[in-house]
Amino acid sequence: MAQAILDPAVVEGFGGELLSDGDPGYDDARSVFNAGIDRRPAVIARCTGVADVIDALALAREHGLEVSVKGGGHAVAGHAVVDGGLTIDLRPMNRVRVDPERRTAWCGGGTKWGELDRETQAFGLAVTGGRLADTGVGGLTLGGGSGWIDRKYGLTVDSLISAEVVTADGRHAVASADRNPDLFWALKGGGGNFGVVTSITYQLHPVSEVISGMLLHPLARAREVLRFYRDFVAAGLPDELIVYAAVMTGPDGTPLVAIIPAYTGANLDEGERLLAPLRAFGPPVADMVQRMPYVAMQTMIDIACPYGVLRSYWKSNFLSALPDDAIDVFARYAEQCPSPRTFAILEHSHGAPARVAAHTTAFPTRQHAFDLVILSLWEDANADAAQTRWTRAFYEAMQPWSASLVYVNALSEDDGARVVEAYGSNYRRLAEVKAKYDPENRFRRNQNVLPARSIAEPTLRRSAEQEMRTGGAPA
Repeated sequence: MAQAILDPAVVEGFGGELLSDGDPGYDDARSVFNAGIDRRPAVIARCTGVADVIDALALAREHGLEVSVKGGGHAVAGHAVVDGGLTIDLRPMNRVRVDPERRTAWCGGGTKWGELDRETQAFGLAVTGGRLADTGVGGLTLGGGSGWIDRKYGLTVDSLISAEVVTADGRHAVASADRNPDLFWALKGGGGNFGVVTSITYQLHPVSEVISGMLLHPLARAREVLRFYRDFVAAGLPDELIVYAAVMTGPDGTPLVAIIPAYTGANLDEGERLLAPLRAFGPPVADMVQRMPYVAMQTMIDIACPYGVLRSYWKSNFLSALPDDAIDVFARYAEQCPSPRTFAILEHSHGAPARVAAHTTAFPTRQHAFDLVILSLWEDANADAAQTRWTRAFYEAMQPWSASLVYVNALSEDDGARVVEAYGSNYRRLAEVKAKYDPENRFRRNQNVLPARSIAEPTLRRSAEQEMRTGGAPA
């Protein structure tokens, strides 16, 4: 089939590469972060510019091929690649331009955060971004975007100035506050539902040296450490300080509970003072907290999560509370963790994201104090069933404290029914924008929002129920 699609005239007119099975570079181009995903597109269109994206979409329409879009390929669900369809690979579109006077950055849709950070940090600037250098800017941004500096500078979408998009019918559009504002709103957290984002422009913020690292305690003390952590963050933190807690396994196989602070204020002496109680508690078996360049903080967990090496399955949701009973369940499942590569994280939220109204962007979840993220990682395919079973059981055991809301970028492949949960009271408006820009739902290889005319009544009812539970403002 690929040979029938890729006739010489099509290949010759394409600016990038059109790859099919057996071509050099095909296997690399179809790889994604989650090594458990093994899909074989009929064609991979490695695009070098907007014209290539337009041509790739036309090719898919002509031959009736399902389309997927690959930026960083980091989403655990693996939607970036599609069996038997056409994958639009944006990775060659990874140029970055920084304007230090206006404090803005323009980057191509295939850029990764490490590439963006390298250019912005040349001027002591940054935008809230992925905590792994190989995370794609497009996928993270379109899902909302969380990172180490979001409590001070907001979510990634809160710094979004504009985006260039190729829509389902092959048109080029610019989305900003004054150009296609409905599309701009939807791109601020609504995922890849509305078109292929070929470039993004961000507002940047002054960030250079920071304080971060890990405070490691024995897992046997997890309950005590997590209670201290909860009370520490509940007492109130400045926007410049974010603190997470996680359970993990050390390089020597020791199960650990970690407290992970990130201070991004200008006064590092004040940061040291704020962190002193955290560092004194326990005391920890290892204190790795130190002053470091911003890029060092951005890459400090890269070694634990290599791209394309580990199989992965995630479960996540925001929590309405973190009482002692919830901490006990969290610790009990951590003690039963079947893989030394797995992380379970409690991400505390406050500051700038919480001061943005839920209806202002498509990303609605800004008021809940903790996000539970279970990132199961393992190497052996024979362990798939056991790892997935443990992850689901852990997630289910934490449901009594669930806020019934989830960060869309944390959804696994089997979480499609939870998309309404990700958007709550904003879902209906997203569906209307989807019907305008992609009425045939050609961009469905994602956490899919159905076009408004396609929404079944149960879906609308779940959206309304979600709004009542969360008290979300109508969009």
